[in-house]
Amino acid sequence: MKPVINACVFAVLFTGSIDNSNAQTFGSSYTSTAPKDCRVVGKPGESGGTTQVCPGKSGLVVLITEDDLRETVSVGRDRAAAAKEPAAEAWFAPFNSTEPTVEWRTANGKPFAIIQRWHIADGSDPDKDGRPNTKAMLTVTRLPPGAVCHVAYVDAKANPDANQLARKAADESARDFQCGKDQVKIVGQSGRAVELVRR
Repeated sequence: MKPVINACVFAVLFTGSIDNSNAQTFGSSYTSTAPKDCRVVGKPGESGGTTQVCPGKSGLVVLITEDDLRETVSVGRDRAAAAKEPAAEAWFAPFNSTEPTVEWRTANGKPFAIIQRWHIADGSDPDKDGRPNTKAMLTVTRLPPGAVCHVAYVDAKANPDANQLARKAADESARDFQCGKDQVKIVGQSGRAVELVRR
């Protein structure tokens, strides 16, 4: 019996995906917001901005609005719902963009948060052509039921384990986060990307 008990203990200690207190299994799945996977809606704005609707998980869509070299990302059952969420108004002052991979955190197969990598332009750090270099940051956004809004920021350069920190923040904070009341958390070590968006 001893080898069997040891094997069970080993499995419990190292599985890392089960919250025994709530008997929930956490996981990740991925979707794309690359232009080829989305559809452009409406007409470009005066500044050349665009709006894209991209398929998500569990009947949700991802709404990406770009205007004046700045993006917002929101989620909803459809474009109209996503556009009404607080996340649709969550602008960062510096120029910014997002990578096309969206990570969906799930509990027992149901998505409750997304994690996406943003690139924030640093005007004080120009490249050889005078254009601002960008700093990477992970943003955790909570999903319905309830409002959709930013929950946590993780500076990618300052934290070698940024992906793990973002998942932990999503798993522990996203579902109970109250948009408009709770403050967005800075998780892990702060860095230049977080400094730029918190000004």
